[in-house]
Amino acid sequence: MIEADQLGKTVPTANGELVILSSVNLAVKPGESIAIIGSSGSGKSTLLGLLAGLDSPSTGRVALNGNALTSLDEDGRAAIRNELVGFVFQSFQLLPRLTALENVMLPLELRADKKAKIAAMALLKRVGLAHRLHHTPMQLSGGEQQRVALARAFVTEPSILFADEPTGNLDSKTGLKIIELLFELNKEKNTTLVLVTHDDMLAERCETTVRLEAGHML
Repeated sequence: MIEADQLGKTVPTANGELVILSSVNLAVKPGESIAIIGSSGSGKSTLLGLLAGLDSPSTGRVALNGNALTSLDEDGRAAIRNELVGFVFQSFQLLPRLTALENVMLPLELRADKKAKIAAMALLKRVGLAHRLHHTPMQLSGGEQQRVALARAFVTEPSILFADEPTGNLDSKTGLKIIELLFELNKEKNTTLVLVTHDDMLAERCETTVRLEAGHML
């Protein structure tokens, strides 16, 4: 489902080029769960962005389900993301003026899906928020916002879900509930999971763990 070959990322600085990632090779099977771990600044979020096609590598190639992202322009990468990918971010990234229901409907509405409202309501019920459909993010707790974000990520039934510190802004009890929900949905939908995390409990739930150190995969 995901292939990365000799993936590298460098950026220019006043003191020359800074190497963020170097020669990363990775293969992820359909339905597999993988945790990317490492200290702050090790290149975890950069790797996630490259695998998801949100950024372009300086060297190497990335393919999602056989589609070589590195040979596509931004419009082409966006089309692949729209077809295959869901995202969950540490900061939730909900639109503040939209209700929970409207936030979850949005990805389907962008596809002109006439069943967007029915699908969004069903998934919000699945994550325990049937009573919060018409609340805006400011009216929701952090855990509730993350559940809305999960529902939004899964509503398109993506083949791959990328999550950047999905429990990072939550207390341990709420974070545990989010972890359980994440893997329940993963099992039901056979979604490939790629998670960046500092949470040892979350990493242990994954089938594979990749550790980065100073941009190198150990």
